[in-house]
Amino acid sequence: MSDSLIINGIAAALPLANLDTDQIMPKQFLRGIDKSGLDKGVLYDMRFDADGIVRNDFVLNRPGYDKTKILIAGSNFGCGSSREHAVWGLQQFGIQAIIASSFGEIFYSNAMNNQLLLIMLSDTDVQTLMADAANPETCQIIIDIRALTVQSHSLATTFTLAERYHQMFIENLDFIGSSLTFREAIDRYTEDHWARQPWLKDVASLTRNRLSGQDSIT
Repeated sequence: MSDSLIINGIAAALPLANLDTDQIMPKQFLRGIDKSGLDKGVLYDMRFDADGIVRNDFVLNRPGYDKTKILIAGSNFGCGSSREHAVWGLQQFGIQAIIASSFGEIFYSNAMNNQLLLIMLSDTDVQTLMADAANPETCQIIIDIRALTVQSHSLATTFTLAERYHQMFIENLDFIGSSLTFREAIDRYTEDHWARQPWLKDVASLTRNRLSGQDSIT
């Protein structure tokens, strides 16, 4: 089995409901023109105080949790604004999966389309995983994406994914990669569309050229 279909690593508990994307990725880290460096902003105000000093009591700053791969989160994780930077930052930080009883709807789509695995389990199962994650001796969790299973020190259970998302993970494709599997059909549709309506092709660039005097109206 491909290693990419098994997530085996340290889990950290974030028992906070309604943790929104503004907290996951504060606005001051959105000034860049690319995705780089977003790991520095992940949960910044929880990891650091107002003077930029590390908060030693925060779970991701504690010994043994510096290589966390999995978050066990409170309900409605990722609610709030639609900033995709929250997903990119979590991935750069090393997070490969998040388990909660529910997620913000837009965050869920952003995460799954970027191959950040989100798993929804019952409140009871989430609480069991949080208890395991809170103890450095039992915080290891194994997620089998192909088999759709989660196993911790105290819990072995299954989860569900929409077939589309499940297949994307199995094939190691993000949303763009998945869309490009239909490239031939898209090209055929495009060619047929322009053949039926040639006057619409490149209308924006043609209009711009004409307005700038680069082309004459015939």
